[in-house]
Amino acid sequence: MSKLINSYINKEKIISITGLGYVGLPLALEFAKYFKVIGFDINVARVELMKKGIDPSKELDSHVFEGCDITFTSDVQDLKKAHFHIVGVPTDIDENKVPNLNPLLGATRSIASALKKGDYVVYESTVYPGCTEDDCLPILEEISGLKGGVDFKFGYSPERIVPGDKVKTLTNILKIVSGNDEEALDLISQIYGTIIKAGLHKAESIKVAEAAKVIENTQRDINISLMNELAIIFDKMGIDTKAVIKAAATKWNFHNYQPGLVGGHCISVDPFYLMHKAKQLGIDPQVIAAGRRVNDFIPSFIAKRIVQALIEQDKNPGKSKALIMGVTFKEDVADIRNSKVVDLIKELMDYSIHVHVIDPHGCPNELSHEYGITLIDEPIGVYDIIVLAVGHNEYIRMTKSDFQKLSKDEIFMFDIKGVLEPAEFKNYWRL
Repeated sequence: MSKLINSYINKEKIISITGLGYVGLPLALEFAKYFKVIGFDINVARVELMKKGIDPSKELDSHVFEGCDITFTSDVQDLKKAHFHIVGVPTDIDENKVPNLNPLLGATRSIASALKKGDYVVYESTVYPGCTEDDCLPILEEISGLKGGVDFKFGYSPERIVPGDKVKTLTNILKIVSGNDEEALDLISQIYGTIIKAGLHKAESIKVAEAAKVIENTQRDINISLMNELAIIFDKMGIDTKAVIKAAATKWNFHNYQPGLVGGHCISVDPFYLMHKAKQLGIDPQVIAAGRRVNDFIPSFIAKRIVQALIEQDKNPGKSKALIMGVTFKEDVADIRNSKVVDLIKELMDYSIHVHVIDPHGCPNELSHEYGITLIDEPIGVYDIIVLAVGHNEYIRMTKSDFQKLSKDEIFMFDIKGVLEPAEFKNYWRL
């Protein structure tokens, strides 16, 4: 163990985490069990909640904050006290599906203003290969007046947080680490190795680490898009896709992916980062783009099937009510970022269907602010169509009788996640 890592263990030097969301906060608290940590976020309201031991993302219990040597702040000047800076801000896409690097570059400017000789900067945010060295490093150097690789070290260690997963948590997921040289890689490995129980993979370069992260979710996106396309084909043929997958999965080398709404801050976003870089290089990424088109089409496809179902029941879509159960991007989490349920809701509204939305985990204020959609506390009256859009445990535990109380006539259930038993319902549809 090097003398340098001892200076962090002895709390002579401080680690800072910039961006305290789903990625940054768990990381900051875990580090704070062993090191002295500064947790920085520009959202003052979120910082005040964290000072009280409350996770604004509703992922962590209050007891996780106990015994942690951490200072939460929204004052950028506090970053000057730190020596090892980690960036975990979100990386999204804009309305044109072009990578939005503003939060990342903004965080880089904040750190650059606090950078000292001997400091380290490590990025965790998902980016395209080359972003750390081509986009972030010049900003660090220009604002700080220091030379990267000489006056300060830098690296990349992609986040692998899975919101809602209580088994595969931060410390139980193997971590990729990389640095600008062997000395940087050594300290970065020792810092992360203190908290990661699952082990580390030392990437050959920063670009390799960046590329590894972005293809993890791109691969999943393409595989799910295949299942979604198959679901569209099988639906036309009157074949149950889930039954087909169950049968095919009896072969040892079949990969069991399920069709569905592909949203969230990773799988539905990361492919656009890779496509963006490919197009800069003059490459047309046809397979990746095709996967995105299929997955982005699914909300429209489901909406059309719902309208078709209403017409088959001799109901006028414009005079029908639909109950959407669940609007977060996945089950049992509060995260609404890039939720494709929102796209489905808007598609249904375009058909003039009267839509009510409920979700025990979603935040009404966030949903209203981000998407202009009203989240009601409880169902109001009865509905022509029930759409189980997210498989929250609260919904899976419901009985047929519970659903019947919400139905105007015989239940017509659209089970997007395929979590209910089809045999219990006379009218049932799933992807």
